[in-house]
Amino acid sequence: MKTIIVATDFSPASNTALHYGMDMARMINASLLLFHAYQVPVSYSDTPIVLVSVDELKHSAEQQLEKLKGEVEHIVSGSIKVYAEARLGNTTDELETLCEKINPFAIVMGARGSSGIETTIFGSTTLTSIRHLKWPVITVPQGKEFGNAIRKVGFACDFREVVQTTPVDVIRNIVKTFSAELHVLNVDHHEKHFRPDTPEQSALLHTMLEDCKPVYHFIEHKDVEDGINEFAEKNNIDLIVAIPKRHKLLQGLFKPSSTKQLVFQSHIPVLCIHE
Repeated sequence: MKTIIVATDFSPASNTALHYGMDMARMINASLLLFHAYQVPVSYSDTPIVLVSVDELKHSAEQQLEKLKGEVEHIVSGSIKVYAEARLGNTTDELETLCEKINPFAIVMGARGSSGIETTIFGSTTLTSIRHLKWPVITVPQGKEFGNAIRKVGFACDFREVVQTTPVDVIRNIVKTFSAELHVLNVDHHEKHFRPDTPEQSALLHTMLEDCKPVYHFIEHKDVEDGINEFAEKNNIDLIVAIPKRHKLLQGLFKPSSTKQLVFQSHIPVLCIHE
């Protein structure tokens, strides 16, 4: 059976992700695992001082998670299995350990969290998870609902080294699971990114994804992320698939412009998977 992991810090953003993941799980008959990682707060003066005992933290985390699990079980009324797990440690590290064990269909996270650094990459739990985890991570904008289905999937592609970089199995799995249309989105401006091998690369991509019957869109825009978002919103794309290394998700960590990221800008959920 498929499993969807929802990582929560009990913030409004993670509650949005929870409802999205819950509705997705119900649609594809997957189990739902609520995950929360907690860390021991330490005050650094002349000598590090642990502010709260591990037992107190564990009890508080498990109590909050169990309450959330009860609320979810009430909503789903037995239609899916719901599990909960709280772990001491770094969120990304603990998620990786958990994913190695259960190989989830996807990890669902809020695009913004309770950490106070919602529009920067460095230190963001969600983007750190995107950077390190090899499983699909779906980031859900605050307030976004799953709706009735995922009907249109948009794959952001630059037509470079497609054999090595395209997560074909993940894309195919998403398209088949939701019986969705696949739209390949390529953004360029005055053919700035067109190369001699672009036609060959696009032909290779089509061969790889032929059974998904992809539809291609060549979007004229100066900015790749803005071009993807504008097209997705105008054409009712339900889920954007992006390869983090190919976009601004993991670049410009210390630049003000790094707030213009696909994950934080988009009003549409983004599924990130590594090449």
